[in-house]
Amino acid sequence: MRKVMITGTAGFIGYHLAELLLAEGFLVQGYDAMTDYYDVGLKQARHARLERSNAFRAEIARLEDMERLRNVYAEFRPDIVVHLAAQAGVRYSLENPRSYVDTNVVGTFNLLECVREFGASHLLLASTSSVYGGNTVMPFREIDRADAPLTIYAATKKAGEAMAHSYASLWNMPTTAFRFFTVYGPWGRPDMALFKFTEAILAGRPIDVYNNGDLYRDFTFISDLVKAIRLLIDTPPQKGEPVCPEDSLSPVAPYRVVNIGNSAMVRLLDMIEALETALGRKAIKNFLPMQAGDVHATWADTTLLQSLTGFRPSTDYIEGVRLFVDWFLARRETQHAS
Repeated sequence: MRKVMITGTAGFIGYHLAELLLAEGFLVQGYDAMTDYYDVGLKQARHARLERSNAFRAEIARLEDMERLRNVYAEFRPDIVVHLAAQAGVRYSLENPRSYVDTNVVGTFNLLECVREFGASHLLLASTSSVYGGNTVMPFREIDRADAPLTIYAATKKAGEAMAHSYASLWNMPTTAFRFFTVYGPWGRPDMALFKFTEAILAGRPIDVYNNGDLYRDFTFISDLVKAIRLLIDTPPQKGEPVCPEDSLSPVAPYRVVNIGNSAMVRLLDMIEALETALGRKAIKNFLPMQAGDVHATWADTTLLQSLTGFRPSTDYIEGVRLFVDWFLARRETQHAS
C-alpha cells in the first residue's frame, strides 16, 4: 500500500485529493492546522468524511511546529508528499502579510527539511497562477518569467517554488510544483467569489463586482484539478529528460513547474450569469473599480500537463457552477434540518 502525506487535508483541494487517493487504496496521512481563516466547521466536516476510511489519519498541528511535523513525518515515512497547506487568499495578504510568511515560507521550509532528512520518492507542492503577476502575454506558460508578484501571497508562493528547487538540486529530490488557476466546486472555500456570490444572491444582498466585471479567469473545476495531481504523482521529473519543448524541467535538478488550469478564459460576468441560471435568481451587482493586487486576466497553457499525463482539464464552467450550486443547496438544507 502506497503511503502519501498530504498537508492541508481539511482544506478544499486537500480534502478532494485525499478522498481520491483513499478510493484508490492509498494510505493517507493528513496534516492540517484547522486555522480560523474561514469556517472551521466546514474544515471539520471535510475531515469527518475522510475519517470514514481506516486508511486515513490526521494530525492537527501547524507546519511551523517543526517538532510535531518531524515526529509525524518520521513515524509515517511517506512514499509521496503533496504539500497543499498554505495561508491562502490574495486579498487577505494585504491585511495580514505575516501569516503568509509564517505558513507559506517557514512552514514550507520545515517540510522540505523533513523530506531531506527522511526521504520521499516524489515531492509535489502547490503554487499559484498569481506568481505570473502582471504578465500580459497569454496564455501563461511555465517557462515565462514569474519574478514580479503583485501581492505578498504570490511572493511567498514563488519563494516556496525557489526553496523547493534548491532542495531538489542539493539533495536530488524529485519535485513537481503545480500552479493552480482559480479552482471552484463542491466543498469550496467560503472566501472565494463563487461561494460568496451564492450566499449573497440567496440572501438578496448585492455582490461586489470588481473592475466593473471586466475580469477574466481560467476557472478550473476541482475534480479536474485533483485528477491532474493524481496523474502527476506518477510522473516524477528526471533531470535532463524534458518531455516537450515547453517543458519547464530544471537544467540542474529533478524539478519542474506544471500549470493546472482549464486552458480557457471566462469573463466574470459570464460566470455570474451561469450562477444566476443555476440558482434561478438574479444578482444585485455592485460594480467597483479594480482591487489592489488584482490582475485583469489569467489563462493557463496546459501543453506540459497534457504531454506529461495525457490529460487536460475540460469541465465547462456552466456545468461546474451547476454542480457547485447543487452541493451548496444540499448542504444548506442539511444544516437547516439539524
